[in-house]
Amino acid sequence: MGDIFLYEIMGTGLLTLLGCGVVANVVLPKTKGNNGGWLLINFGWGLAVFAGVYAAWKTGAHLNPAVTFGILASGADFYDGALENIPVNFGNTIGYLAAEMIGAFLGAVIMWLAYKQHFDQDAEPATKLAVFSTGPEIRNPLWNTLTEIVGTFVLVFVILMFGHSPAGLGPLAVALLVVGIGASLGGPTGYAINPARDLGPRIAHALLPIPGKGGSDWGYSWVPIVGPILGGVLAGVLYMGAFA
Repeated sequence: MGDIFLYEIMGTGLLTLLGCGVVANVVLPKTKGNNGGWLLINFGWGLAVFAGVYAAWKTGAHLNPAVTFGILASGADFYDGALENIPVNFGNTIGYLAAEMIGAFLGAVIMWLAYKQHFDQDAEPATKLAVFSTGPEIRNPLWNTLTEIVGTFVLVFVILMFGHSPAGLGPLAVALLVVGIGASLGGPTGYAINPARDLGPRIAHALLPIPGKGGSDWGYSWVPIVGPILGGVLAGVLYMGAFA
C-alpha cells in the first residue's frame, strides 16, 4: 500500500502538473506559448503521461481510475512486475484510487503556483477553468459521455494489449497513444479519459484563490467520471473475453 501511494501520487501529480501546465501555456494571457494550438496541447499531455509513467513504474503506473477499473474488469493483477506482483484486493484498489486523486489535485495546485501571475491576469472564467478540467464544445451529456467512453476504451484496451506486444516501448507507447486519442477523439470534450485528471484539478480550481475564476461547472463534472470508468470497464471485459 505504501508503494502504491508514493508512486501513484508522484506519477499522477506529474501528469496533471505537466498536462494542465501545457493548457495554461496555450490559453492564459501573456505566456510564451499563448495560442500554441491544439496539437501543442496534445503533445504536451502525451509527454505528461510519459513522465508520469516513468515516475510510477514500480506500481504499474495506472495514473487513472479508468485504468484501475479496466484492470479489475480484465481479471489481471494490478501489476505483474519483474521485482514484485501487486494483486487485486480491496486495500490495493482503494490505494490506487486515492493516490490517483490526491496526485491529480496536488499536480494542479503546483501548476497554479507556476502560472499564478498569469491566472491573475484578465481572462474569461471559462478559460481559467479549461486549464484545470475539461468541458464540451457542444454540451450534450449523453453524447459527451459516449465520446469519453470511446476515447477511454481505446486507451485502456490498447494499454492492456501492450502486454501482448513484443515492441517493449513502455512509456513512449502510452504517450503516443494519448497524443493519438487527443488528436483523433479529443475535439468534442477535450478528452478527459481519466476521472482523476479531471476531478482532482476541478476541485483545485474550486478551492484556489483565483481572481475572476467563476464556477467550476459541477453540472458537467460527472461526465468525465462516468464516461471514462465505463470505457475502462468495457475495455477490460473485452480483453478478458478475448485473452483470458
